Amino acid sequence: MARNIQSLERAAAMLRLLAGGERRLGLSDIASTLGLAKGTAHGILRTLQQEGFVEQDEASGRYQLGAELLRLGNSYLDVHELRARALVWTDDLARSSGESVYLGVVHQQGVLIVHHVFRPDDSRQVLEVGAMHPLHSSALGKVLSAYDPVAHSEVTEADRKAFTPRTVTGEREFEDVLDLIRARGWASDVEETWEGVASVAAPIHDRRRLPVGAVGITGAVERVCDDGELRSELVAAVRDCARAVSRDLGALRF
Repeated sequence: MARNIQSLERAAAMLRLLAGGERRLGLSDIASTLGLAKGTAHGILRTLQQEGFVEQDEASGRYQLGAELLRLGNSYLDVHELRARALVWTDDLARSSGESVYLGVVHQQGVLIVHHVFRPDDSRQVLEVGAMHPLHSSALGKVLSAYDPVAHSEVTEADRKAFTPRTVTGEREFEDVLDLIRARGWASDVEETWEGVASVAAPIHDRRRLPVGAVGITGAVERVCDDGELRSELVAAVRDCARAVSRDLGALRF
């Protein structure tokens, strides 16, 4: 019979300890609770920290669970289930708004488009399932960065490329944008990623109130905006769609 790998067993025990105890634990507490030498415990914690599974508070030196665990937890909700739950609602949103609808999830340093409903007219369009949108400038990316700590951690200053003169690239300015998104519950992109294109997006949550994706519409500025501002009825329609999908995933409050 194959032996268990002791270092993995110890790492798993650490994660369970951090998940079930106080919010933050010191090295001595972790080592003594698990019956490990401090050097051994520190080596495992350092490895978990490098992988994003554990974070260390700079002020106290104590350890807590890291944001990477949220990504793994969210992967439990299969992307295909998210898409299946959203099919009817995204079709309705495309019909009511007259614009293209996108469903996206965090993937690496961007937003992966997992579902795309064409604008309901006779114009030539290209299916964008599998395409990647930027986290810092697109409406889908910004709303995920605001609500998902994993997405937020992926957006570094070096990644905030200026696609247009309107793209927000500064650290403080970007954080202000995310604060506004959290306050109002939706994100916008008015010519920040593509000239002449505007978008609005809202977050989708599951039964644990965790962000598992985002839904949004994209179209020409002259259709989506009125006097430079996103049309309020389109914002409301996107938010209603996000709430409907969230309810289907078991979320009870918004």
